[in-house]
Amino acid sequence: MQTYDVAADGLRGLNQALQAQNEETNQTAWQVNNPKGAHAIAVGLDAPIKVTVNGSTGYYCAGMNQQAHVHVKGSVGPGVAENMMSGVVEVDGDASQYAGATGHGGLLNIKGNASSRCGISMKGIDIVVHGNIGHMCAFMGQSGNLVVLGDAGDALGDSCYEARFFVRGSVKSLGADCIEKEMRPEHIEILKDLLERAGADAKPEEFKRYGSARQLYNFDVDNAQAY
Repeated sequence: MQTYDVAADGLRGLNQALQAQNEETNQTAWQVNNPKGAHAIAVGLDAPIKVTVNGSTGYYCAGMNQQAHVHVKGSVGPGVAENMMSGVVEVDGDASQYAGATGHGGLLNIKGNASSRCGISMKGIDIVVHGNIGHMCAFMGQSGNLVVLGDAGDALGDSCYEARFFVRGSVKSLGADCIEKEMRPEHIEILKDLLERAGADAKPEEFKRYGSARQLYNFDVDNAQAY
């Protein structure tokens, strides 16, 4: 196992070492100590490695992740797993704003709560939040799944496309063009798989599904203004 002390050896060296790993690496397990809220820890990784961060981080932790499993034993600042492509990002604590923003793939597993705009413009990522989420989450969500074991704030799924939202608790309000939808057997299977992968103690039947009403897809000439 490789061990790196951010406080002693600096953030730049850590990211250079992690980004240097590739498919053939035999340095597959990394322990990162004393992060002390540093920004952009473990960003841009593209190798099948496991990185454990022992403490909380700042902005953009594990951004642009591919293949790697990044486990933060603490909380994270804004933009965790931003533009994630694949792999797993796991957070033991809470996540600040826009967690998983624009994510294309992989699993973001947040054991605590997530703040506003979680999953904004999600493009295929799977996000599981074991606690609550804030307002404007999954705004313009295009594809992927957002699973919330707790409650959701205002304007969930505003202006969404084909992303799916599963919420076990209450939803304060739905955003424009977001509605409650039927939970069919295929959705139960999708949710069951995500809950198992995230180690979540919940049953798929306890959730409601939300998604696009598909009323914003087409231009309505009756709404046009005369010039």
